[in-house]
Amino acid sequence: MSSEFQIWEVKTPYLNLHCGLGEGPYYEPATQTVRFVDIKNKKLHTVSINDPADLVTLSFDEPVTVTADIAGVDPKDKILIGAKQGLAVLDRKTGEYEYISKMEGEGVDRIRSNDGAVDPQGRFWMGSMTDFGKGDFRPEGSLLRFTQTSPPQLALTSLTIPNSVGWSPDQRTMYFTHSNAREVLAWDYDPSPSPSSVVTLSNKRIFYQHVGSGEPDGFRVDVEGNIWHAVYGESRVLKLSPEGKLIGEVRLPTRNITCVEFVGEELFITTAGDDGAAEGEESKVNGGALFRVNVGVRGVGHDLFRL
Repeated sequence: MSSEFQIWEVKTPYLNLHCGLGEGPYYEPATQTVRFVDIKNKKLHTVSINDPADLVTLSFDEPVTVTADIAGVDPKDKILIGAKQGLAVLDRKTGEYEYISKMEGEGVDRIRSNDGAVDPQGRFWMGSMTDFGKGDFRPEGSLLRFTQTSPPQLALTSLTIPNSVGWSPDQRTMYFTHSNAREVLAWDYDPSPSPSSVVTLSNKRIFYQHVGSGEPDGFRVDVEGNIWHAVYGESRVLKLSPEGKLIGEVRLPTRNITCVEFVGEELFITTAGDDGAAEGEESKVNGGALFRVNVGVRGVGHDLFRL
């Protein structure tokens, strides 16, 4: 590595709930909180960025995998969620949710939603994959595009672990991670307003090919165009340049790093439990915890879903 390679080390968690599969951190500036899901344990946690003891948890009958804010709606009241069967709106006061668009097709009972994000036009892109308890993960998942007014549209098929979706600061590049292929793909993207059914993607390419024992999981993009990418199984978050070069990493005291979120110049980092570690081992003790670290740069803000 060159002398310019940046390294951050995080030694202790901000909050340790021992999540089975912590994922999807999302910052709410108005409430100074970060919300994140535990997919395996079917929970949504919301924690203050000022006091880890200030915590609210909602529990569900189905896995909730990702969240987003809705244009014109106070997130203290309602938010968008990816749930087992598709896209839904969650009432945070009652804990009840209503589907606005469900996944369709043969074998849909075998799959669940995974990670996703809102695009510049207010549509939600979300992956689907084999649900827990349905055997080995198979290439039966997809990358889907959701709107409030039409059934989900297929963007990519025959995927095993579709993961994060994001856009460059100028919104002219779309990124997507296919975890088990260890690839971050990129397309040229047209950010201009268009009908909800129209998406202009071109020049598909591999932006980053991971080499290592782990798999790239969730990511966020910073205002300088770098991608901060969690790696499941390698105890680290990668900092990738806008050209797809590895230029830094955040090192953490547990193996299974799942996703990141910017809060000002800090990264909040979710993780999953480490079932393969021995009792008392550092990775076991810290598995499923939420971490934070100052990385000296801000993230690109979230777009809002148009309901």
